[in-house]
Amino acid sequence: MSQAIAGVNVSNMKTYVLRLSPGDDPKAKLQAFVNENNLKAAVVLSAVGSLTKAVLRYANSDNPTTLTGHFEIVSLSGSLGSTSGSHLHLSVADNTGKTVGGHLMDGSAIFTTLEVSIGAMTDLEFKREVDPISTYKELKVYPLNPK
Repeated sequence: MSQAIAGVNVSNMKTYVLRLSPGDDPKAKLQAFVNENNLKAAVVLSAVGSLTKAVLRYANSDNPTTLTGHFEIVSLSGSLGSTSGSHLHLSVADNTGKTVGGHLMDGSAIFTTLEVSIGAMTDLEFKREVDPISTYKELKVYPLNPK
């Protein structure tokens, strides 16, 4: 059964473009940027870059896996919020094209760069609340200043 997350008309989206540097932890840097700018509801619009270390939590796994080497970022997507935290998925490819993906965890390291565009919905706030069906903290979307 599908359910609409929000019936809110978003009138404003502010965009940001960041370039993260070699050695930076992408998850920590993105969360720090969101916190410093008090962005309540943001999403990754695009991301291009590379890693020397990727820390991923695979589906249905409790523990993260650390990959070391040189990896191209194939995809980075997800949500960010200064009050909700982040929920990011990352896919990376090695020099043979083998691609793996999962939840981006703390501790990854950028190789050359990470160019990332972020869209912040200024009319919304993301929160994480326990879902009675999944039993996990799931995304809930609220109007930032309801009238």
